Amino acid sequence: MNEIVSIALVALGSNLPDPEGDPTSNLKRALMEMASEGLVIRSVSRFFETPCFPAGAGPDYVNAAVSVGSSLDPRGILEALHRVEARMGRTRDTRWGMRTLDLDLIAVGDAVLPDAETVQSWMDLPAEEQKLRAPDALVLPHPRLADRAFVLTPLADIAPDWRHPLSGLSVREMLAALPDADRREVRAI
Repeated sequence: MNEIVSIALVALGSNLPDPEGDPTSNLKRALMEMASEGLVIRSVSRFFETPCFPAGAGPDYVNAAVSVGSSLDPRGILEALHRVEARMGRTRDTRWGMRTLDLDLIAVGDAVLPDAETVQSWMDLPAEEQKLRAPDALVLPHPRLADRAFVLTPLADIAPDWRHPLSGLSVREMLAALPDADRREVRAI
């Protein structure tokens, strides 16, 4: 086994069944597939039911988060996650569309990629532009992390004290800063 050099935080989501299972089963299978890619599962959050994002775009999601160790660099980890998604039927034809599996690389340690200015520009992107634009390169930490209860709630299970390298806020602090209504929408199952 290769030496673990990176600890990554990954958000998992599914709101469509595939031929082998429902969204909850999809996440469980994704964990096994991630391990087959050499990603060492260190901790897994509880599973949560969350409204589809954006609202009204489809069935509710099942979301979770996982911490993985890897000998890969951040881009290698992302490529491994994309291979898992592809094996499980993920297609990338609609931004924020329904999917059998969504694996988002949220953070790799305290890495800031490609640079602080680029990450901050994506973090500051107005909501309307977020719907229309997607980065063409890996941006870490995930620029929408602090806005999403469906990501922060599972992350709080496994990495409540992880700190965003630009804002300095912990997962726990980012989650507490969200509106109460957003946090209430994320329900453990």
